[in-house]
Amino acid sequence: MSWKRILYVTFIIVISGISALSGALAGGIAVYSALNKNNSRNATPIISTPGASNEIIVSSTKFETAITQAAEKIGPSVITIVCTIPGQMTFFGKSADQESSGSGIIISADGYALTNNHVVEGASQIIGILADGTQLPAKLVGSDAYADLAVLKLDADGLTSAKLGNSDNLKPGETVLAIGSPLGDFKNSVTVGVVSATGRSITTSDGYQMENLIQTDAAINSGNSGGPLVNLAGEVIGINTLVVRGSGYSSNIAEGLGFAIPINVAYAVVEQIIEKGYFSRPYLGIRWQSINPQISAMYRLPVEWGVYIANVTPDSPAANAGLQRGDIITRIGDVTLDGDHSYINALYAYSPGDKIMLEIVRENKKMEVEVTLGETKIE
Repeated sequence: MSWKRILYVTFIIVISGISALSGALAGGIAVYSALNKNNSRNATPIISTPGASNEIIVSSTKFETAITQAAEKIGPSVITIVCTIPGQMTFFGKSADQESSGSGIIISADGYALTNNHVVEGASQIIGILADGTQLPAKLVGSDAYADLAVLKLDADGLTSAKLGNSDNLKPGETVLAIGSPLGDFKNSVTVGVVSATGRSITTSDGYQMENLIQTDAAINSGNSGGPLVNLAGEVIGINTLVVRGSGYSSNIAEGLGFAIPINVAYAVVEQIIEKGYFSRPYLGIRWQSINPQISAMYRLPVEWGVYIANVTPDSPAANAGLQRGDIITRIGDVTLDGDHSYINALYAYSPGDKIMLEIVRENKKMEVEVTLGETKIE
C-alpha cells in the first residue's frame, strides 16, 4: 500500500472518529436539555462543601429579583423634601433665603410622613415631592431634635404608605436598601448594602448619645437623610440619619459608614408626635456643664465625672427639690455618670412625672435628692 493510500485511510478514520464524538456530544446535550427543559434561565449554581451533609444553594437571579421587588414596593412611598430656609440678618441686611433638601417616607395614606429633624429644622416652607413628581405642600406636625426625627403632614389623601418592619430582628450581614434623593437631584436613588452592625452609639454636639443605631455600608449621601432603610421584604426597618466620613482626631477617611435610626425607636416617637404635636421629654430645669477628668483636673473639682449646675430655673423641678447652683450631679437613678453614660441619656431614660433619686456633691459632700420630673419638648 502506498504512503498516499495510507494517509488517505488514516484521514478517513480520524474524520469518522470526530463525527462519532460529535454525535455523542450532541446526544448528551440533547439529553441534558430534555432533563432541564425550561430551567436554563433559572439555573442555580450549587456550592458544595466536601464532607458536608448540606449544600449551600445561591441563586443570583432570585437575589436580584428580591432587590428589585423591594425597591418597587417601597418606591411610591418615598418622598423628596424641599425646604425654604429664611435668610439671616447680617450687618449688610437680610441674606437671601436658602433651599435645602432631604428625603422622607409616607407612613399613612392620609399624608403623615417621617423624616429627620435636621432636614426640616428652621424651614419656613416645606414641599414633599412624590415619586411620580407630584408636589404637595407639607406642614411640620412636630419633631424631636435629640432623636433627630420629625413628622410631616402632606396635603393629600389616598397616598401609598410604606409597610414598617421589626428592627429588633435585624442581624449583621442582612441585605438592605437605602432609598432617597442624594444631593436633592437624583430622586428615589436606590443603593444596596448590608447591616454592618446593630446597637451602635454616636454622641451628638448637644451631648446626647444616639443609641442603638443601625450601621450599614449602603451608600448614603447628603439628601438621603430621612429616607428609609429597607429589608428585602420591602419593609422599612430604619430611617437614614447620618454618615461618618472620618474622625476629627485623625486624617483617616472612612467609606461605607452610614447610620439609621431603628424603625421601632422611630415609631414610638412618631406616635406621640401625632397624638400630642411633640415628643414628651422629662424636664429638670437646670443649665449645666459636663465634667470629665480633664475639666476636673483643670478646676480641681471633687469628682471626675458628672454635670455642674450653672443655674437653676425658678419654680422648676430642680428648684422645688432644693438643687442649687454649684451642685454636681453624679448619679441619676441607678446610672452613675461617666464616659459611657451621659447626663442627657440618663435623664431621658425616664418619663415626665417620674420620681427619681439624684446623687449630688455639694461642698465636697455626697447627698441624695428626690426630684419629680416635669415635661418639655426640649430641655
